[in-house]
Amino acid sequence: MKGRVLIVDDEPGILASLSGVLSDEGYETVCTRSGEEALKLYRARQPDVVFLDIWLPDRDGLETLEALLEHDPDAAVVMMSGHGTPATAARAIKMGAIDFMEKPLSYNQAVEATENAIAGRRYENGATGTAGHAIKQREDRATQFTPAPELPIVCESTIPQRTIRDSTVLYGLGLHSGTRTGLVIQPLPVDSGIHFLTLPSGSHVAAHVSAVADTDYATTLRGGGDGIRTVEHLLSALHAYGVTNLLIKVHGEIPVMDGSALEFCRVLEEIGVEDQEKPRKEVLVDRSYRIGEGEKSLTLEPHDGFAISYLLDYPPPIGEQFFEFDLCDVEAYKREIAPARTFGFMRDLQMINELGLGSGGRLDNFILVGEDNVINTELRFPDEFVRHKILDIIGDLYLLGYPIRGRVSATRTGHRDNIAILRALLADNG
Repeated sequence: MKGRVLIVDDEPGILASLSGVLSDEGYETVCTRSGEEALKLYRARQPDVVFLDIWLPDRDGLETLEALLEHDPDAAVVMMSGHGTPATAARAIKMGAIDFMEKPLSYNQAVEATENAIAGRRYENGATGTAGHAIKQREDRATQFTPAPELPIVCESTIPQRTIRDSTVLYGLGLHSGTRTGLVIQPLPVDSGIHFLTLPSGSHVAAHVSAVADTDYATTLRGGGDGIRTVEHLLSALHAYGVTNLLIKVHGEIPVMDGSALEFCRVLEEIGVEDQEKPRKEVLVDRSYRIGEGEKSLTLEPHDGFAISYLLDYPPPIGEQFFEFDLCDVEAYKREIAPARTFGFMRDLQMINELGLGSGGRLDNFILVGEDNVINTELRFPDEFVRHKILDIIGDLYLLGYPIRGRVSATRTGHRDNIAILRALLADNG
């Protein structure tokens, strides 16, 4: 037996299917539809992990969570809900749940959550005595991480550092994994930087170019054996809103939402972005850096501000598109860049699928381009494609660890080139 799992849910179908999946993986499962019974079973059977539904017939799931943690502060509890709000999820995480999963459940994710929780609990029981203490230690360490190492071209700005006013949770579909995924964002103090914490394993991944592991169709970070896909749209919004200190807890892939950065903008405005007491630092580009030659190239050069121009050239129906944008006004970003969605070509779908990517592509979260026309949606801008390329650049270049003061000129480039120019800058100023 790999471990014991207590499943608490008011839906018999969930109990049967989740218990079946975990039993097939070698776990002993104990099931109940009652919060009161769950407390008794926990005391009697001492499970390694608890899957706990928010809505129960006899008592609220959050009340049950609170009672479980009062009995055992180190309980590894994964909350589940088919209709929980972000506020509910955020409250559960703050109370001490190690994870929050939306229904319908991804059973692969449930198995992974169980494996990671049990592995962490066993390791920490041997090393420090409790799993909960380990989780707390990992989160405490995350709040102590500092921004990226300073470079000779880093200077102090007149703009303050920023974080968010409160924690929140966001759910959606992973564009490339195809699974339900979610993230929790939490404020961090000054001089912390932006950091990812993988759920449920708690591996730290810095929002820095040094952590970039892959740039095929999206930007993927990796640390502690865990990867985080499709970080560029969230980072683009954080860059535009000037957020410099943030903790992002995430399952494997950032939700794609509608394929743009609009939902991230909405969340940031809903919870609020607040100035902190110290000025932020910026990278002041002091000379020209160039990646590529001829028809495909990207140049970064000195400029008072952060400006981007992009020349895109695809076969019809897209054709040649050019756009310039100066990131000096968050309202302009929200109006001109954030709505632009990611796109893909019908002719590439087989290859993308063979690479194990694009499994979460739906008719409402990206633009599908056929041989003669856009197949699945109305464009938000006639030149939406080139605007999305600029959105990606704003996100990818934030992986330098600081806002950039410089001008980007790009022609027919992608994520790989965005990361390459950052590496060239670091190599020259390391």
